[in-house]
Amino acid sequence: MADFAAILVPGWIVPSESIRITRSDGPTLAATLELPDGEPRGAALFAPCFTCTRQSKAAVAVSRELSDHGIACLRLDFTGLGDSEGEFGADSFPADVADVTAATGWLVERFGTDVLLVGHSLGGAAVLAAAGKIEAVAAVATIGAPASVEHVLHQVDGDLATIARDGRGRVTIGERPFDVTAQFIEHLQGVDLAGEVGELGRPLMILHSPTDQLVGIENAGQLFEAAKHPKSFVSLAGADHLLLRQKDADFAASVIAVWAERYLAQPA
Repeated sequence: MADFAAILVPGWIVPSESIRITRSDGPTLAATLELPDGEPRGAALFAPCFTCTRQSKAAVAVSRELSDHGIACLRLDFTGLGDSEGEFGADSFPADVADVTAATGWLVERFGTDVLLVGHSLGGAAVLAAAGKIEAVAAVATIGAPASVEHVLHQVDGDLATIARDGRGRVTIGERPFDVTAQFIEHLQGVDLAGEVGELGRPLMILHSPTDQLVGIENAGQLFEAAKHPKSFVSLAGADHLLLRQKDADFAASVIAVWAERYLAQPA
């Protein structure tokens, strides 16, 4: 399901579609498809950071830069966030992986081509966990991704022991309140992300800031060590975790776009 629109930016117009994707097991996901000027020569999915939506600065910058390079890019709201249906605090990481899988399938059906997966922070972990199980994934790029899914619990302020005992409770994430289940916490623990990366079998680019205060640069080193070639690392020197400065978001986007050209379908 899609509604055509145009996003107005000073000096130019980005063709855009509002998309609804229904997962086979339930929730309907909201997404925005950024379309290039002319026939797309590839397709990409952007998975946003923990509790972020498809309207984050990184999501918008990367998806529009990719479209400017001729790659149609779908930016997604994960289950229970933004305009997507479902309960954010119920299932956590497995739901994110299922969302990535469903959105990738939608792109393959729409464009009939292999897909670039791009993930920011926990969205990076989600695309790493999903990519090896999706035949149509051509390459993967991550921005500020943790080497351990459990790392995001450092951003959760609440009595996790009580939630584990009672089954549900209130926490604060980034100064926003959320009700989460014991299963939500459990599913953030025990994921062998390094093992997933080692078995990825896809070209991988890892982008990370050495001054990232939320997910330290050592995470990039661990992911890079676990990955097999072809793999690349790009330092986002001076950037914060969320890429709040436009020039940092634009730099990351432009590097990913140029790198991805090698792996996506080329024009006839």
